[in-house]
Amino acid sequence: MVLTKGDDYPLHQTPEPIAYAGTDRNFYDRYFFNGYAPDGSGFFAVALGIYPHLNVADAHFSTIRDGVQHCLHASRELGMERFDIEVGPIRIEILEPLHKLRVVVDGEGLKADLTFTGRAFPIEEPRFVHRIGPRTFMDYTRLTQNGHYTGWIEVDGERQDVAPGTAGTRDRSWGVRPVGARDEQPHGHGVVPGFFWQWTPLNFADRSVFFHVNADAGGHKWNTRAVIAPDGGKAGDLVETEGEMTAGLDAGTRWPKDGTLVIEGPDGPETLTFTPIGRFQMRGIGYTSPKWNHGLYHGALAVEREDFGLAQCDPQAMDNFHVQLFSKVVSDRHGEGFGVFEQLILGPYQPMGLTGFMDMA
Repeated sequence: MVLTKGDDYPLHQTPEPIAYAGTDRNFYDRYFFNGYAPDGSGFFAVALGIYPHLNVADAHFSTIRDGVQHCLHASRELGMERFDIEVGPIRIEILEPLHKLRVVVDGEGLKADLTFTGRAFPIEEPRFVHRIGPRTFMDYTRLTQNGHYTGWIEVDGERQDVAPGTAGTRDRSWGVRPVGARDEQPHGHGVVPGFFWQWTPLNFADRSVFFHVNADAGGHKWNTRAVIAPDGGKAGDLVETEGEMTAGLDAGTRWPKDGTLVIEGPDGPETLTFTPIGRFQMRGIGYTSPKWNHGLYHGALAVEREDFGLAQCDPQAMDNFHVQLFSKVVSDRHGEGFGVFEQLILGPYQPMGLTGFMDMA
C-alpha cells in the first residue's frame, strides 16, 4: 500500500488508499480551461491530466496570436501523488472549490497567470458510458462551468493582460477514457467503431447555455443534454432541457462551417445561430496529438514548445480533426453572445455522409 496526501482528506471511494483508482488502466482525472475576449481575440486553452495506473501526469497550455498557435507540453512521472497538480512549468491552484481556480504557466517563451471565477454553480453532465461491441470505451463524469478570467499571457517576452470581459469555460472530468499507449486489440468482426462529438458552452450577458451530443456512426445519440445557467445560479437554479444541433461541414474537412441550435427554454423554443470567427486546434493541448496525446509516457520529466500556423494545418490529417471554433452566437430570444463550437468526428458518420475513416465533406 502507498499513503499519499489525499489519504488525510475524507475522499476515499474504496477500501484502498487514494493512490489506487480501481483497476482500469485507462482511469484518468483531468482539468480543462479555455478563454477568449468578447470579440473572440486572445483565445487560450489549458489541460492537465492525471493517470494513476499509468503513473503519468501531463499538462498543456496553448494560445493564439496573429494566426499562430503557440503551445507548451509537459509530462512527468506521477509518483502516485495525485494532490500535486503541477507538471513542470504548468500548475493549477484551487482557490475556492467549484468557483475559483488559478492557472500558472512559467515556460520558456510561454508564461501566464490566469484566474478563473465561475458565473454559476457547475453543471453535472449525464454520465458518459459507451461501449464498442463488448468493450467499455468510455465511462466518466464531467462537471462544466462558464466564468470570467483576469490575468495575463506572455508570448516570447510580449506580455498582454487579458481583455476586460474575457470569458470561457472550464471542466473537470474523471473516469475511464482511452489514454496512454493505444490498445491494438481488434474489436472483432463486424464491429465498426465511430465517435461523433459536439459541445457548445456559450456565454451571454446574464446567463450561460450548454449543449452537447455524443452519437455513434449511424447518428444514434447515446448522450446529450442542454442546460441554462443564470448568473449567480445555485445548483437548484439550473434548467435542464434538450437541444438539437444542425451543422454543415466545410468542404474538404471534418470541421463545422456553421451551426443552428434549437433548445427548449423555460419561455419556449429558442434558436441560436453560430457564426465561427476563428479556429483552435485541440492537438495544441494534447487531444489527438501524435506525440503529446494524453497519458503517453515521456520519462521522469519532459517539456516541449510547439508552434504552428493555423492556416497551414492540414484538415485531412487525423490529428487536426478535433477543433474548437470560437463563434459569435445570436439567440432569437436573448440577443448576442459568444462561445465555442467544439467538434470531433472519428470514423464514419452517416448523417453527414462520411462513410469511411478518412473521407471528407
